[in-house]
Amino acid sequence: MNKAQALVVDDEADLLELLKITLARMDVQAVTALTLAEARRHLERGQFDLCLTDMNLPDGSGIDLIRQIGEQYPQIPVAMITAHGSMESAVAAMKAGAFDFVSKPVDLQLLRRLVGSALKLRGHVSASDDERGDTGPQLLGESAAMERIRQLIVKLARNQAPVFITGESGTGKELAARLIHAQGPHREGRFVAVNCGAIPQDLVESELFGHKKGSFTGAISDKEGLFQTAEGGTLFLDEVADLPLATQVKLLRAIQEKSVRPVGAQREVAVDARIISASHRDLTEEVERGRFRQDLFYRINVIELRMPALRERPRDIPLLADRLLQRLASRQGDRPALTLSAEAIEALTRYAFPGNVRELENILERALALCEGERIDVADLYLPRTEAPAVSTDAVDETVPLEESLREIEKREILNALDATHWDQAAASKRLKMTPKSLRYRLARLGIE
Repeated sequence: MNKAQALVVDDEADLLELLKITLARMDVQAVTALTLAEARRHLERGQFDLCLTDMNLPDGSGIDLIRQIGEQYPQIPVAMITAHGSMESAVAAMKAGAFDFVSKPVDLQLLRRLVGSALKLRGHVSASDDERGDTGPQLLGESAAMERIRQLIVKLARNQAPVFITGESGTGKELAARLIHAQGPHREGRFVAVNCGAIPQDLVESELFGHKKGSFTGAISDKEGLFQTAEGGTLFLDEVADLPLATQVKLLRAIQEKSVRPVGAQREVAVDARIISASHRDLTEEVERGRFRQDLFYRINVIELRMPALRERPRDIPLLADRLLQRLASRQGDRPALTLSAEAIEALTRYAFPGNVRELENILERALALCEGERIDVADLYLPRTEAPAVSTDAVDETVPLEESLREIEKREILNALDATHWDQAAASKRLKMTPKSLRYRLARLGIE
C-alpha cells in the first residue's frame, strides 16, 4: 500500500507545521491549506486518506468542508480540530459527518491514536450479512426497515461519533452495536458490553473507571475499569438511563476528555474506546423528569439509531423463525430442525410480539420442546391470548355490538402498549399518540388497573 496522504486545514501556520511533522513521523504525507478555498483545490487535484480541519477558517467554517467531503468524497474520514472546551462544536462536527475530533492545544498522543484509527479504514469495505455468512453477527430481515438499518450501520461504522441506540427490549440493540464495532476501525479491539442497570449503585464508578488498592473497603488490589478494558475497542453501555446522576457527571467527563480517573487515583488515564449506548426508555422524557443529565444526553446522542419493533416488520418473521429453529435444533445435537406449518407462520405474523425477537426465540424454544410431530402447529406455539394478533376489520365478530367490539380493540391496543413499555404510562401514552391524562381516563373507563 502506498504512503498515506492527509489534507490538513488550519489558518495557524505554526500548528500546520507541527501537524505536518507529527504525521511525517507516522509515515503519513501531509498537504496543508490555510483556507477553505485552498483545501477545496487540493481535494480536486489529489487523493487523500484523511482530512484534519479547523472549525474556524478565514473564508468559512470547517463544518462546510466536512459536509462537502461527505457528499463528494465519502471515503475520506474527516477529523475536526476544535477550540478547547468547545463540545458544542465537536458535537456539531460529528453530526455533520466528522470521523472524530481533537481539541486545541492538540494532544499529540490523542492525535496519533485518531490518525491510526482513521487509517484503519483505508481500503476497508464493510461486508454485508450475506458476505459474512454465519460466522459473525447478523441482522436478519428482508424488510425495507431492516435494509435501512444495515445501510446506516455501514455509515456509522466509519466514524467515531457516539451512537445512541433506541428501541424496545428484544429488538437487537446489542447486536446492532456489535455490527458497528465489527465493521469499524476498532474491530480488532475488544467489544465490551455492560448492562448499567445490573451493577450495584455503590460499585458503578469502580466498575466503569477502575479503582486503586485501598481506595475503599474491599479494594484489596488495583482494578481496571471497563473503559480501560475496552481500550482500542468499543464500550457498549446498555440501559444507560439506569446510571446514577453522580456517575453520569463522571461519564460525561470521560467521554469529553477521553480519559478516566480510577477511584482513589491522583491522575487521569487516557482511554481510546468508542462509546455506544442504548436504552429502551425515552431519554428525552428522562431528561424532562430530571433523572438523566441533559448535557450527557446531548453528548451520547450525537447519532440515534432506532431499532424497529418486530410487529413493524412482520414480513421478516418467517425468515427469523426459520433461522432460530435451525439454531435451537443445533443446540440439541442430533435432532433435526422442525418446520412451521402455514397456519403457525400466519399466527406468528399476526402476533404483536411485545418482547420482540427475544420473545419469538422463547416461543419457538418452548414449541420445539413440546412438539411431538415433525411440524410445529399453532397449538404448539401457546401464544398468549392477551397478546392476540391485532384485530382487523375482517376479524370483527358481527354478532357482537359494534361499541363492544371497539371497546375490546381499544383495550387490546392499550394493553399491548403498556406491556411493550413495561407498564410505564408516560411511555405508553406517547406510543399511543395520546396525552398521559387521556390514557389514565381510558384505563379507568376500561377497568384496567
